[in-house]
Amino acid sequence: MGRTYFVEEGVGQYLTELSTNVKPYVTGLLIGQCSLQRDYVIRAVRTPPKEQQQQEEDVGPPKLASLDEEWITTHASQVSRMLPGGLLVLGVFMIATPELAKDGQNALRKLIFSVEKSLTRRRLWKPAEEEVSDRAALQICSATKKVVCRTYDVQDPKSSAKPADWKYQSALTASWLALGCTVNVNIHIPLLATSPNHDLEKNTKNGLNRWSKQIEDSVFLINGQVKDDDTELLEGQKKLKGSTQSRTQISDVKVLTQLCQGSSARSTATVQVCSGSINLRGAVKCRAYIHNSKPKVKEAIQALKRDIINTLSDRCEILFEDLILNEGPQKKNFGRECHVLPQRLFVPVAGSSVMLSDYKFGDEAAGEIQERFVEMLDQSVQAEDIHIAEDIST
Repeated sequence: MGRTYFVEEGVGQYLTELSTNVKPYVTGLLIGQCSLQRDYVIRAVRTPPKEQQQQEEDVGPPKLASLDEEWITTHASQVSRMLPGGLLVLGVFMIATPELAKDGQNALRKLIFSVEKSLTRRRLWKPAEEEVSDRAALQICSATKKVVCRTYDVQDPKSSAKPADWKYQSALTASWLALGCTVNVNIHIPLLATSPNHDLEKNTKNGLNRWSKQIEDSVFLINGQVKDDDTELLEGQKKLKGSTQSRTQISDVKVLTQLCQGSSARSTATVQVCSGSINLRGAVKCRAYIHNSKPKVKEAIQALKRDIINTLSDRCEILFEDLILNEGPQKKNFGRECHVLPQRLFVPVAGSSVMLSDYKFGDEAAGEIQERFVEMLDQSVQAEDIHIAEDIST
């Protein structure tokens, strides 16, 4: 039995529109959520075109060999930063002319593994043992509109294609559940004297790695209660009579981090010579979404944990990219400096109860954020729909 993908109807309309003016092919990402029973696709996003690519399309016969793998994986990395907890890039699609269809599946297989490798490299958390590792490869013929969906197991480099069902459904996320929390961050990262030119980015990542383990071991209170991992998230909650909850229910979550290891674990102090330190301070807003098909508490908490870890590591990455862009990679000897991390914002998605995320520096105008949503997610956003969720963190 292959996997079944339940797909938001709007995704079908989007893919149909793309297929009407495709020449000779278009690629993109599938965004959604995996669960053990079924998978959900809530958005499809085409790969932003490159100017050079458009010139190549106008000259010479079409061929898939010109597919720019690096450009597509970079897009996937950028998009993954804009996804709240519970959502991920769960596949790739290609709409191609009939003459390219034969090579399409090989190209998609290669892309799936490249995208997954790129995304895994950036993660500070490890996948759970029972986690779904199948990713979707969707191929659509621009002439016949025939849809072929297959999956590959990204944990197995020799994985062969398995057939999968692709089923459209309206209002797919209408009654999905949301969890939200604010996490106060105060991370102290020592810079060892032996660390050459104190590599700030590497040291920060090491410090965040240690902090992420603390988050993994934290206790999560959902609406003030500790719930058993295997209980249903909605157990004991009354359903509203005569209403299909069109508004997303947001559960308030408190995160309790352990101050020290249990008495059974022996700890030893280490003395290290340091030449400085990095301090990360502030309050971060986190959010995760979970399907409404009898979700377990552990699924919801896992999605929120990953959002907490991702949102801090992503914005540190964004800050370092910004510093390199503005000050150059040669700047090594930082004195006492205070850098403001980008703030998180949330934006509603048309036809969905799920909000997508992004980050802005203090001097960025709404227009720049709107441009980024068009480029990265092929979605136009109204300035009044941009909700800045946080105060400034440093």
